Amino acid sequence: MPTPKKPAPKKPATAKSGSMKPLVYGAVVVVAAGLLGFASYRATSPDAPSKDTAATGPAAEVSADPNEGLYPELAKLARRDADDKLAVGPADAPVVLIEYADFKCGYCGKFARDTEPELIEKYVKDGTLRIEWRNFPIFGEESENAARAAWAAGQQDRFWEFHAAAYAEGAKEKGFGKDRVKALAEEAGVKDLDRFMKDLDGDAARAAVKKDQEQGYGIGATSTPSFLINGRPIAGAQPEQTFTRAIEAAAEQANRTGAAGKAGEPAK
Repeated sequence: MPTPKKPAPKKPATAKSGSMKPLVYGAVVVVAAGLLGFASYRATSPDAPSKDTAATGPAAEVSADPNEGLYPELAKLARRDADDKLAVGPADAPVVLIEYADFKCGYCGKFARDTEPELIEKYVKDGTLRIEWRNFPIFGEESENAARAAWAAGQQDRFWEFHAAAYAEGAKEKGFGKDRVKALAEEAGVKDLDRFMKDLDGDAARAAVKKDQEQGYGIGATSTPSFLINGRPIAGAQPEQTFTRAIEAAAEQANRTGAAGKAGEPAK
């Protein structure tokens, strides 16, 4: 009697586009990705507790030396597109803060409510800072839905109003289903809600969110919020002073080198 053949072992699934597989922007970026990925464990990840408290652990260190902890290759990820609907501040600002965030992330909401308005008031309004948003949904279907909804609101120039509504106290507890994001869009002043709902489920929204996700995973971000300030990685909703030090150090460096508005070529 012939011996039964054992089933062949299954091959491991290959990584799909948009997964956590890092992209390669250059050797120095691989080093920076490791640093950001390590630090990100102190921020909010899908496996972390969901308490809406301040980011755990000590504040990120920001050296007085504007060159320390700086990765010029990461600075090139700033798009500096004057028509970017998901950005605020002049395209030629000397400092660009890139924010990778998820609307279901409690720490992201804390940053949006407590810190970001102060940075806008202090640095965006005087032309020093530009903030560029990257949708980085990591908490599943509702995160993806909220990300596409934010992009769709942006197509009608209401991204930041949607951002404020989605990050209001208690907003994420209500979820981000289709009816809920439509209500948030209405609250944000989106005029054409039929277009909003169509854009929300369109290929352009999915492609835009996927592009942001891939960039985030490419720099080693594994949790939210994660930030780049002219190529300096910062993970978590750190105290405001951490961001002000990094912004002022970056502005000083830009002024010193005469590189205002040129902290790296725009990302392709």
